Order: sequence, then structure tokens, then C-alpha cells
Amino acid sequence: MTARSETVHGSVAPGFEPVREAFARNFSGRGELGAACAVFRQSRKVVDLWGGARDDRTRAPWQEDTLVPVFSSTKGFAAMTLAVANGRGWLEYDGKVAAYWPEFAHNGKQDITVRTLLGHRAGLCTLDGLRLRAFADFDTSAQAASLAEKKPLWEPGTRQGYHCWTIGWYMGELLRRVDPRHRSLGRFFREEIAGPLGAEFHIGLPPETPQERIAVLHGGMNSVFQLFSHLREMDTRILFQFFNPWSLTWRSMIDPKQLLKHDNFNRRELQSVEMPAGNGIGSARGMALLFHEFAAGGKKLGLTPEFLADLESPVALPPGEKIDRVARMDFRFSLGFAKPSPDLPFGTSSRAFGIGGAGGSLAFADPDPGIGYAYVMNHMGFSVSGDPRERAVREAVYGCL
Repeated sequence: MTARSETVHGSVAPGFEPVREAFARNFSGRGELGAACAVFRQSRKVVDLWGGARDDRTRAPWQEDTLVPVFSSTKGFAAMTLAVANGRGWLEYDGKVAAYWPEFAHNGKQDITVRTLLGHRAGLCTLDGLRLRAFADFDTSAQAASLAEKKPLWEPGTRQGYHCWTIGWYMGELLRRVDPRHRSLGRFFREEIAGPLGAEFHIGLPPETPQERIAVLHGGMNSVFQLFSHLREMDTRILFQFFNPWSLTWRSMIDPKQLLKHDNFNRRELQSVEMPAGNGIGSARGMALLFHEFAAGGKKLGLTPEFLADLESPVALPPGEKIDRVARMDFRFSLGFAKPSPDLPFGTSSRAFGIGGAGGSLAFADPDPGIGYAYVMNHMGFSVSGDPRERAVREAVYGCL
């Protein structure tokens, strides 16, 4: 370890030393506070690094077992629950949502398929009509009735608009309807996916998890001042939508009560809620392990070859569309996962799948080299299409491969 990387702990397999060096440079030259990264390849952990401070105020060090909120990266793990349900024959992606959830058919939604919904093409992206008055209101069960009543903003399938918060609630209720035991998504994920694989990731933080294990988030888009102070890091295509309360971006991503401000994700009341779109908390090690299982074929979870072939196929925006109507960029989705696109490149080919989160986290599977990858941090970045800290480490990983 050199002097510049003395804050870094963990291990890398022979041949992956440049990943440690890139990770260390994030602390010495890219303003990293606390972070972790992990890579599994061919059933072997080849990168497992952590460093920095888990809390900037106390300077408490990031430990081997530190967990951190990862915002929208949670969506990928929520999508895993429906993949397992599909493998067990409970759900078909080309089946109609209303076949599993009859109330969903209200207001012209009777023909929306699971595939259309998980592709963010159902037109159900806004928070309009949802009663979000307390942290408990972000639980799936609190919003199920309101979600079933929503009316699509466009003809389903013809446009794409990032269902930033709503997609998690829809996935949660859909999973509860098809599971013979009617479990919540967070419980199902814990009992059927994370637990059996020995991966530490939670959708709804268990009460027995000590708070001192959770990294404290710093920064984030909690004020107009912070937005303006980071203009260079943000893409102008979406930036100006945050200042327009009538825009689809504002209506889909901005909570009118501001309960979803980034600093509120440090509060146990919110961390404990099962919100499948954005309040997952875990370790880079656990996240990479979960995606590695998918990259390796998912036999331990009962995934079918047909599902994986479907998920790994290239995805295009709807005909005639050039951008996602909410994210204002070329983002692409398949079966609840993000896919590589010009504005969100990752992996070696279009077969890769995963998802990133606000602040800069990213977790994905790349079937070609057979890896599961994750990078997490607690100093919130502002880039929508890839954080430079994460990208530097990812490029080092692929350089080693």
C-alpha cells in the first residue's frame, strides 16, 4: 500500500492490482469520502475493497461490514424478485398485470403487460394522486389502492418515462399478488434471494441491524443552492426540469412534501420502510454477489434460460422516441433492469443489465466476462449518467479483465 492509498482496506486477486490503485485515487484526487467496491467472477471474489469515512462529521471509518443506502440501485434487486417468481411459474412477463392484480385494470390499464410496466412504458410515472404525508406512506401496502386507480398518461407502450418511485410500489404489489404466501417484496427478497445466497442487502432495514453500521449520506440535491453549486456535474437536459413544477420530471421524481430529500434517507424511520424503488441498503460485496449469480445463469435461484435470453437481448426505445420522457436521456429498461445505452454505458455488450442510483452507485451483471460488479459511496455525486469515481474503478476492472 502506498501513502496515497493508506485509507483503503480489503483485497484484490492477482492481476487486479490496478483496481486498488484506481479506488485509492478516488480518495486522493476525486474527493471521495467513504466507499466500497466488489467484483465476483466465475464464482470467485476478485475485488473486495473499502475505505474512507462512513460519517464525515465523526470521521468514523468505513468498516468491512458497513452498509449504505443506494437509492435507485435498489430497483435491480426488486426486479430480481419478479425474476424468481417467473422461474417458479407464478408470473409471465407477457401476461397482463390485471390477470394477477384485478384492481389494476381500472382507468384503461386492463391490457398493460408486466413487460410494459417493467419497461417504464405504462405511463404511470407521476406521484400525482398519491398521499405521501409520512415515511410510513412510502410502504407498498400504503399505496396499492391509489396505484390501481391511476390513469396512464399516454397509450401504454408508445412512450417511455422513468417510473422513478412508482415502479417499486407496482413491483411490490405484483409480487405480493403472485406469491402463494403473499409476502411483501422486502421479505420475499430476504427469504428467497439474499438469505440463501448469503448476500447482505436489505429492502427495508431489519430492526436488529445496528445503526452504527450504516454509512451516513452527505451532500445530494436537497436545495436549490446545492443544485447551482454543482451545475458542471449535472446534465442540462434534466437539470432545468427540476425547476419546473409542471414538468413530467418534477411530477415523477420530486416528492411535494420533501420527505424523500436525500438527507432523510439517513433517518431510521425511512430506512426501515420497504420502498422497492429507492431505499435499499447493503454492501458492495452483497450487491456484486447477487448480480454475479444472475451473470452466471441463476441456477441457485431457479432462473430459466428463456428468462436470461430475454433479459440479455438488446433493447431500443419505443419507435419514434429519442429520449426517456422523465429522465430526458436515452435510458433503456428490460424486465425491471436498466440496459446499456448511449447515456448510460456499462458492461462489454448489450447483454449486460443492472442499474445505478442517485449519488453515483452502480451494480450490474455482465454475462460475457461472467462478472457481478458494485460500487457504492456515501458522498453524493450529481452526475445522472455515470459518476466519475465509479467509472474510474469500473474502467480499471475491465482493463484487468
